Amino acid sequence: MNEATTTTNDPVTLTGIGLSESAVKQLSNLIEADGNDAQMLRITVNGGGCSGFTYSFDFDDTANDDDRTFETDGVKVIVDTASLEFIDGAVLNFVESLGGTHFTLENPNATSSCGCGSSFSVY
Repeated sequence: MNEATTTTNDPVTLTGIGLSESAVKQLSNLIEADGNDAQMLRITVNGGGCSGFTYSFDFDDTANDDDRTFETDGVKVIVDTASLEFIDGAVLNFVESLGGTHFTLENPNATSSCGCGSSFSVY
């Protein structure tokens, strides 16, 4: 997989969140279709799911004080600092297959995940 360059506005050294070329392309298309160039992808980790934690993906045009911003080829991803502890170093990918299209987060911090891939564990 081809990973794009990621930058952060955080003075602390973080690996951050990477975006594959397919994720950048799909997110760019979605933001363009929405007509709001200020939109950023917000990734959040919540408690729940069959493995302990779930990912949440939403669009947001405002970054909060506790957010970190990562940018790849003009597409911005925002993650709150609590969620970043669980997904730092992850890469978001957009997958097209016979089963449909979806985003996947390849998370190096996850020790296990459920069969559907929507929840994970870090313990």
